[in-house]
Amino acid sequence: MAQHVEGRNAVVEALKSGRALKVWLSHSATGRTIDEIVKLCKEREIPFERVANEVILSKVETENHQGVLAETADLPQTTLEEIIALEDPFVVILDHIQDPHNLGAIIRTAEAAGVDAVIIADKRAATMTAGAIKASAGAVEYIPIMTVANIAQTIEYLKKGNIWIVGTADEAEKTHTECDLRGRLAIVIGSEGEGLSRLVRDKCDFLVRIPMKGKISSLNASVAAGVILYEAVRQRY
Repeated sequence: MAQHVEGRNAVVEALKSGRALKVWLSHSATGRTIDEIVKLCKEREIPFERVANEVILSKVETENHQGVLAETADLPQTTLEEIIALEDPFVVILDHIQDPHNLGAIIRTAEAAGVDAVIIADKRAATMTAGAIKASAGAVEYIPIMTVANIAQTIEYLKKGNIWIVGTADEAEKTHTECDLRGRLAIVIGSEGEGLSRLVRDKCDFLVRIPMKGKISSLNASVAAGVILYEAVRQRY
């Protein structure tokens, strides 16, 4: 099923990854990134069309499209079996993240940190909309995003494949720097405001917390994900 990618950087990465099928550019869209998009389209023989801004507006889902839109093939795919088969799988599981911008930001950080896949819920959670794709700044082109019906059951399946599950919770006894985040690992990030659901929390092998020294008691979900993922990177590499 064809998808849409909106925004200049997101379209550049869709072209570089080979996922873009067609590009529309507003007549008013100019600059170095637009020149790069045109060059990439020509090099890869991807059809592109200069159109009135109204044409772009009739197709896009977000306001911040920057006059650029691409039709693309499906996002990179994977399976739980393929994840388990990896030597040292490094996975992020999102327990019903609601905000598409948080979803995209977490995917961006996960790709930069060398994560093998991001697992999200198919209901009561943000999905891979054009806004989430744009917020990922092109990272969705290079990391599989797996949608599952049941996060708790997925965790159980990964545990049977000898993958350790670490959840994030404010009340955890140990901080993220005090726990071993190497090896076969999945890090679970809870939803904004509510954190991990009780069932998902109970499925985790252990919980970690990020020390909070100020008066604010919690971090944005994408910021928390970045802190923990890069502690894992520090330990792993």
